[in-house]
Amino acid sequence: VQLQAYGGGLVQPGGSLRVSCAASGRIFSINGMGWSRQAPGKERELVATVTRGGSANYADSVKGRFTISRDNAKNLSLQMTNLKPEDTAVYYCYADTPWGTFGGQGTLVTVSS
Repeated sequence: VQLQAYGGGLVQPGGSLRVSCAASGRIFSINGMGWSRQAPGKERELVATVTRGGSANYADSVKGRFTISRDNAKNLSLQMTNLKPEDTAVYYCYADTPWGTFGGQGTLVTVSS
């Protein structure tokens, strides 16, 4: 499974941004999918997950502001609203399969005025 995240950029505090992820390869094997992020100088943290059936979970820091969605097993998105400077990070998508968890290159989101 190959994953490519895209859609990052510069946004002002309070603004919105949507990052997306395209999966290819053995997409039929994908179960859960999700987003993690890594801010400069910090450890990677899990942001949001969604099951194959569509059940979503969020980190407390983004709950109520971020929405994860998936279009079958091929496309994954993260709609981010009311962005804060502390949301600045490289955002990575990942996919869980019976053979392991796959990820790819991330996309940088910068929240700054």
